[in-house]
Amino acid sequence: MNTLSVVVPVLNDAEHLAVLLDLLARQTRVPDEIIVVDNGSTDNSAHWAEAAGARVIHQPLPGILAAAAAGYEAATGQVIIRCDADTRPPSDWVHRINEHFTRSEELGALTGPGRFYDMPGIIGASASFFYATAYFLGIGGAVARVPLWGSNMAFRREIWPGVREQLDLRSLGIHDDLEFTCKLEPGTITRFDRKLLVGAAGRIFSRQGGFRDSVGMALRTLKLNGAAAGVRERWRMRLGLHGTTAR
Repeated sequence: MNTLSVVVPVLNDAEHLAVLLDLLARQTRVPDEIIVVDNGSTDNSAHWAEAAGARVIHQPLPGILAAAAAGYEAATGQVIIRCDADTRPPSDWVHRINEHFTRSEELGALTGPGRFYDMPGIIGASASFFYATAYFLGIGGAVARVPLWGSNMAFRREIWPGVREQLDLRSLGIHDDLEFTCKLEPGTITRFDRKLLVGAAGRIFSRQGGFRDSVGMALRTLKLNGAAAGVRERWRMRLGLHGTTAR
């Protein structure tokens, strides 16, 4: 039986966080602990978290990379689940994650897609499909594995130390989930479950310049991990054609 921790980094997102915490409390498999990492909020995010029974830790170092890392470091569960404050998980989300890690001892990390719940009809469906395709196929090709998505991901706690020692927590303007993916050992098994579907806010499209900024962050993250040379190295490692570790 796995113990399960949920980590939620947050910065001034109290309203979304309150909804998420209520949904986590209604899970068919309730997580063993919920850790909310307050990254300098000036609203009542920490209050909502404490009122819901979550463990609140404070990370003064700015940036979602540092905030998420503080949560992973504090987590005690054998499996660490990560989502964002605006994630909307179905009631069997935690149970489904637990089933994956229970059935497969070799599984290192798991992720799934999202649907933008605040974008109407065909627009939302199209945006969700476009984003998932671009991320999981496009970015997946660049990292030579299934890329983890921070709104909907989980991993075994035992792989965290190997990732942590490679991170520069002062890095800003990068995607923490992509950075995490790039730091995984080549042999770590990551899996995509298309039925592990969550709702997510479509801020990347609704915020002016949001998509452009997100693409820029992805490119910066890949540049930090070797750019084109890093892509080639990761594929060599993936295919067993090289003996060095990609960074």
